[in-house]
Amino acid sequence: MVKVAKFGGTSVASGAQIRKVFEIVRSDPERKVVVVSAPGKRFSDDIKTTDLLIRLAEKHLKHGEAKAELDAVIQRYRDIAEELELGEEIIKEIEADFKARLALDVEPERFVDCIKAGGEDNNAKLVARYFQSQGLNAVYVSPKEAGLLVSDEIGNAQVLPESYDNLYQLRDKKEIIVFPGFFGYSPEGNLVTFPRGGSDITGAILAAALKADLYENFTDVDSVYAVNPNLVENPKEITKLTYKEMRELSYAGFGVFHEEALAPAVRAGIPVCIKNTNNPQAPGTMIVAEREDNGNPVVGIAYDKGFLNIYVEKYLMNREIGFGRRLLQIFEEEGLSYEHTPSGIDSINVIFRANQLDEEKEARLIKRIETELHPDKVTLERNVALIMIVGEGMNQTIGVAAKAVTAIQNANVNIRMINQGSSEVSMMFGVKESDVEKAVKSIYEAFFNEHE
Repeated sequence: MVKVAKFGGTSVASGAQIRKVFEIVRSDPERKVVVVSAPGKRFSDDIKTTDLLIRLAEKHLKHGEAKAELDAVIQRYRDIAEELELGEEIIKEIEADFKARLALDVEPERFVDCIKAGGEDNNAKLVARYFQSQGLNAVYVSPKEAGLLVSDEIGNAQVLPESYDNLYQLRDKKEIIVFPGFFGYSPEGNLVTFPRGGSDITGAILAAALKADLYENFTDVDSVYAVNPNLVENPKEITKLTYKEMRELSYAGFGVFHEEALAPAVRAGIPVCIKNTNNPQAPGTMIVAEREDNGNPVVGIAYDKGFLNIYVEKYLMNREIGFGRRLLQIFEEEGLSYEHTPSGIDSINVIFRANQLDEEKEARLIKRIETELHPDKVTLERNVALIMIVGEGMNQTIGVAAKAVTAIQNANVNIRMINQGSSEVSMMFGVKESDVEKAVKSIYEAFFNEHE
């Protein structure tokens, strides 16, 4: 049996945390591959190593040197190494690596990419060295050596198909592999980073490539919760959910995963377990292809803010062939991606992220809709929040929508829109941002406290 274990930034933020990682890996000989992030925050007001690296790159690009910023980065690794009693050799190696990166003569965007990737790369070297110092047969493996090939899209790399055959060869290694997350190499040899959630993506790629029996993602929570624990006291823990459910919840604001991070493992059918580095005995949350019915049609509730809604109304819209296509084409031509398009016979809403629109683009968008589609009415609604109710059991349960609507009404919240896909895995409600938290609390009460 082969397990791939990925440890996030808080799990490797200090020497004490890396000792926990070591004990977790040592306790289970099936954990053959360890993927690490850059050191994260050690305490709430701390600065992530990645943020230190961005400062370093930007200062160096602007002034040609950044001694203070480089010293701050090296000190972070020195603190960890000293806590682990590793000596100065590993720090000299890390410092030399960062100096070599700073000497690269590449375009600015690629330069920043290379500096940022040094966070994960050097932490993997440090973790491997600590494992070795404790008698564990471990080895650092670079993505280049292993053949993790990606598209040459700076900050948005996509894994190339040939990577999976290359990485499968790692199964032949006798040592425990310590692998840096967040980046790969283009076929031309350029270092390129993944988008948001990059280390999770690396872990999922390795799990798929090695045909792992389990992909463990270690973070700082015991499990995924049915609702944001900052909003509801002692929310229900989710012991098991499906890939589809996790994707819907991640999209709608769950912070455990970026919604695309699990894609390689999902496609390969690899089960995923979210576990807590600080409490590894906790069973965690399993993410699987299918799960048994637990009697509650809803598995979780998520929400996200920062949306706009364009409402377009035109009498006999349903008889006007191509109206929806032409409306969305305007969005495409303006470089806007949309999230949802709930509609009626004479109206259509287009919901999209507000951060895509500035004043100039907003005015142009409204004018184009008015002049090209001749609607009776066009309005733009700001400060929209989306609530997502998720559960594969909803498609077999009568009255879920009615129960959710009643809960929102009981919170004295006005529903701006409702959207439910044909798969019925999720149901979306649009409300004002100022009302979203009390609406979510009321929905949770209806589906979980009453269910209990």
